[in-house]
Amino acid sequence: MNFNNPHKRYNPLADEWVLVSPHRSKRPWQGQQEQVVVPAKKPFSPDCYLCPGVKRAGGQANPDYQDTMVFTNDFSALLPENDEAASQETPLFRARPETGICRVICFSPRHDLTIAQMQHEQVRKVVDTLQQEYKTLGENQQIKYVQIFENRGESMGCSNEHPHGQIWSTGEIPTLPARELKNERDYLDTHGRCLLCDYIRQELEKDERIVFENDSFAALVPYWAVWPFETMILPKKHLGSLLDFTVEQKNDLADALRRMGIRFDNLFKTSFPYSMGLHQTPTDGLEYPEHHFHIHYFPPLLRSATVKKFMVGFEMLAMPQRDLTAESCAARLKELSEIHYTKE
Repeated sequence: MNFNNPHKRYNPLADEWVLVSPHRSKRPWQGQQEQVVVPAKKPFSPDCYLCPGVKRAGGQANPDYQDTMVFTNDFSALLPENDEAASQETPLFRARPETGICRVICFSPRHDLTIAQMQHEQVRKVVDTLQQEYKTLGENQQIKYVQIFENRGESMGCSNEHPHGQIWSTGEIPTLPARELKNERDYLDTHGRCLLCDYIRQELEKDERIVFENDSFAALVPYWAVWPFETMILPKKHLGSLLDFTVEQKNDLADALRRMGIRFDNLFKTSFPYSMGLHQTPTDGLEYPEHHFHIHYFPPLLRSATVKKFMVGFEMLAMPQRDLTAESCAARLKELSEIHYTKE
């Protein structure tokens, strides 16, 4: 197939197709333009709710933390207790209560350091903290799934510029992880093998969309990517969750997170926005041999630090669509330096 012409690509994890229109990337851009503003950040901001010693909006003062800090979100989207009863007026009007625990993790006491700008040892502490939070929340019998994620940048809805992530743990498996699990299970039942084990092996063999790799992980632009510079981080061996990681694999994950962040920032010489999340084994006590740990990055930037991809029109009403091929985006990310642009 000639990938220079319009075509569709199949996403086996989501069981959906994406329309790829490479010829459209040549059209002139007369849409929204924004001024790039890169304000200088200081290591500490007395007005930041997440800095050490500062009183949060909920009234509680942060400790004088030295590496990571985790606390229950003062404005949680979910609550541990919910005495509402399920409602079903008709099959078309149904509702049921949901419970959960929402946590916030500050990656560093430094207000001016993102994952991309932290040292390896500091990122490794973040990995250890995420592992412990996944374990602790997962041991709660009310919690069936632990979703760890980071919204980075104002354009991705981040309400505080202090580098941090969130953990929403829920009483049921959410829609998108549940869909992935179903498709992973169907693939295992049909082929007798793990979907993502097969996928990462073939991607490494082809080496067309690999951005970088280390001993344990590969970062790649998935064949079925929707967002322009969408990437995944995949372990080369079958792992279900952070609890399955060896010491070496945790070191390698910290390395991969840091290197991916640097390459993103270097792409357009900006603090690169994205939503990133870990998909891990549910914590409902059941067995999930089909599941393969992975990390999704969904960044909105398209042509520059100011031109974004928007999901509008055809994408909202028909199906996902992209102009840049996964291969061209992977090539651009692959050729970037792993020295952060602010230090060059």
